[in-house]
Amino acid sequence: MDLFEQRRERLLRANAPLADRLRPRTLDEFVGQDHIIGPGRLLRRAIQIDQLSSVIFYGPPGTGKTTLARIIANTTRAQFISINAVLAGVKDIREAIDNANQALSLHGKRTILFVDEVHRFNKAQQDALLPHVENGIIILIGATTENPYFEVNKALVSRSRIFQLKSLTEDDLVKVARMALADTERGFGNRPTAIDGDAILHLVQTANGDARSVLNALELAVETTAPGSDGVIRIDRSVAEESIQRRAVLYDKDGDAHYDTISAFIKSVRGSDPDAALYWMAKMVYAGEDPRFIFRRMVILACEDVGLADPQALGVVMSAAQAFDFVGMPEGRYHLAHACLYLATAPKSNSSMAFFDALNLVTKEASDDVPDPLRDASRDGDGFGHGEGYLYPHAYRDHWVAQQYLPDALMGKMFFQPSDRGYEKSIKERVTRMREAQLAAMVEPDAASVWEAKEPAAQSEATAQWAKRTAGSSGEMLAAMRDRVLDMAGINRESLVLDLDTRTGLLSFQAARTASNGGVWSLAHDDKSFATLTKMAESLDQLERPQVLRCTWEDFHEVLSSSAGAGVRFDTIVGINVLGKCADRTALVTRLAPFLTDNGTLAIAEQVPSLGQRVSELCDLSLLAEERRSAFVETEAALFADAANPMVNWDDRTLAANLGQVDGISAQVTIDTQTPQRRLTGEDIEHWFRDSAAGEPASLGTRLRQRLDAEGIEALRRFLHSRLANRNHRWKTVVCWVKIVRSAVGEARIEK
Repeated sequence: MDLFEQRRERLLRANAPLADRLRPRTLDEFVGQDHIIGPGRLLRRAIQIDQLSSVIFYGPPGTGKTTLARIIANTTRAQFISINAVLAGVKDIREAIDNANQALSLHGKRTILFVDEVHRFNKAQQDALLPHVENGIIILIGATTENPYFEVNKALVSRSRIFQLKSLTEDDLVKVARMALADTERGFGNRPTAIDGDAILHLVQTANGDARSVLNALELAVETTAPGSDGVIRIDRSVAEESIQRRAVLYDKDGDAHYDTISAFIKSVRGSDPDAALYWMAKMVYAGEDPRFIFRRMVILACEDVGLADPQALGVVMSAAQAFDFVGMPEGRYHLAHACLYLATAPKSNSSMAFFDALNLVTKEASDDVPDPLRDASRDGDGFGHGEGYLYPHAYRDHWVAQQYLPDALMGKMFFQPSDRGYEKSIKERVTRMREAQLAAMVEPDAASVWEAKEPAAQSEATAQWAKRTAGSSGEMLAAMRDRVLDMAGINRESLVLDLDTRTGLLSFQAARTASNGGVWSLAHDDKSFATLTKMAESLDQLERPQVLRCTWEDFHEVLSSSAGAGVRFDTIVGINVLGKCADRTALVTRLAPFLTDNGTLAIAEQVPSLGQRVSELCDLSLLAEERRSAFVETEAALFADAANPMVNWDDRTLAANLGQVDGISAQVTIDTQTPQRRLTGEDIEHWFRDSAAGEPASLGTRLRQRLDAEGIEALRRFLHSRLANRNHRWKTVVCWVKIVRSAVGEARIEK
C-alpha cells in the first residue's frame, strides 16, 4: 500500500458513518445475540478456537451479521476474503478460489470467504461456490436478510450451519447508544453530549431492533444540534423525533409471511382456538391466498390433528371444499369458515401418527419374517406348515381371540396410542383390554421378557437396593421419561442446555441434536460415566457433541463456571432421577437456580420409590404363618418409612414443600402412576434377601433377620419364589414431574 492509498484509508475511516466506525471488533464488544454467541454457546466456542465451518448468518438489517464476519476476520488465523454479492460476479468468485488454492498450497492456510447479501447470487454463481465449499478449499460465511432455506441454493444450505440473528432488544439498543456517546476514539466521547431518557427511548423504540438505525439517528441528532451556552449538545424528545422516522412494516405473501401465517393458522386450529384460526385465515384470504391451498391444509389437519377423536371431521372438510368449488367466491368464504370452525372446535387426537412410528421402525430395523400362523396356507401349507396354528377370530365370542400378529422381535410393541378425546375415548378401553390379553398370550413361560434390565452383581450397592427395584427403571420407561422431560424443557435450536447427571447420555445426545445452534453441557459424576460419554461423543463433530464435565454434586458449580465461563447461564437444565441422590434437595435447587437465565426452565423426572410397588401386594399372603406374614409386611413398611434413607424419605408433597423454600423460582410438581408389566426372576428375590453392605441403608433381608429366625426367613424366601418368580406382574411405578421456572429478577448469586 503506497502513501496515497494510506491517506485514502485514513480519510475513509475518519469520514465513515458512526454505525461503521463503531462496529465491534471483538466478541466482548458485540451487543445482543446471546442466544448464539453467549458464554458457552457453539458459535462463540467455534470463533474462539478458530474451528468455524461454513455458516450463513440470517436476520434483519442492523443485527450484526457483517459485524460478526469482521470479528471472525480479526480473530482467525485463516486467510479472510470479503466480497459483496451485489457487486461480485463469477469472475470474482474464481479469483477468490484461486487465492484460496494458493494460500493452501503455498502456506497451508485455510481461506474464509465472506459473501455479504449472499441471496443476491444467482444460481450459476452459487453453483460456482458449491464444489469448493464441499471439498474444504474455502469456508463460506454468508450474510442475508432473506430466509436462506428459500433464497439460497439448497445444496449450499445443506453444507452450512444456519444461525438466525434476531432483532436487538430495547435494552441492547440503549447499550449501543450509550457506547457511542461514551467512546472517545470512534464515537462522541470527546463532544459533551446529554440525551434525555425519553429521547433515547424514542430512538430505540422506532428503530425496530436495528442498531444501525439507532446510530444513524443519533449521529444526525448530534451533528445537527448546536451546543448550548455551556458547550453541551442537548438532545431532547423533539430532536430525537426529527432524527428518526418510523419504519414501514412490509408483508410479502410470497415470502416468509406466507409460511409463517399458514403455520399460525394450523397451530391455532390444532390448539382449538377458533378466534385465532379465523383471524389467520382471514389474513390469508385478504392477502390473496388461494382458498384451495387453505382447504388442502385443512384436509390434512382433519386426519393429522383431529383423527379418530372425530371421524366426521374429514367428511365435513371434504364436503365444504366441494361446496366451495360449486359456489366459488365470494360466497365460498362461508364454506372456508365452516370447515375452519368445525376443525377448531373438534376434539383433537394425533394417534394417526402411529403409522410413522411403524414406518420408522420398518426403515431402521432389520426385517423380520412373518410368523408361520399368519403366512398364506393356500400354496405351501402342507410342505412348510404355513398357516398352521392360526386362530380364526370369527369362530370366537366377540369375534376376537388373543394370538401373535407381530414378528417375534416386535412382540408387545405398540404404535397406536388412543387418546381420551371424543370418539377415540370410546375405543381406548377396548383396545387396551385386548392388548393386555394379547401380551399375555405372546409371553411364553420361559421367555426372557424382564421388564427391568439386570444390573451386574458387582453393582449391587446402595443404588441397586430394594427400594430402587420397587421404583422400576426399564428402558422403555426411561425413553418415555426422556421425551417428556425434553418436552417440558422446551428446547429449541438455540437453547443452551445443562444435563445434571448424564450417565448414559439419555438426555444429552437427544438435546444436542435439538439444540444444534446452542449447546449442551453434561455433568458426569463418576469416572465410568465420564469415560463412556467422552468416548461416545468422539463420534460426533467437535462442535456438535455435548461438552462432558467430570464433577461431583459438591463442586459442579465451580467446574461449570471454570469450563463454560463465569457468566454462563442456561436456558434449560434437565435431569432424570437426580433429586433422590441428594439428601438436601432444597439446597441443590438453590444452587442450580443462579445458572438459569431469567424465565429459564429446570425440568426433572424423578421416580418416587416411597409411592412405588409393595411386593406384599403382589400375592396372597394368607397362606403364610401369621408371624411370618406380619414380619414381612411390617418390615417392608419400615423399609419405606426409613427417614434416614434419602431415596424413600420423600414424596411429591414433601418435594413441593422443599421447593417452596427456594427464593426466585416458581415450581410445578405433578405425579402420575404407571403399571407396566415386569417379569420377576429368582435373582430379584435373592437380591431382596441379601445382607446390606457397609454404609448403605438396611436391606429387606437385614431387617427380616431381626424379626425371624433362619427357618422363618427360608420359608418366606421359598414362598415368594413360588408365587412371584418367572411371572409377569403389574408393577406400580410413580413418576414425579418437576418443572421449575426462574423468575425474571436479574442476576442471582451462586450459592456454594
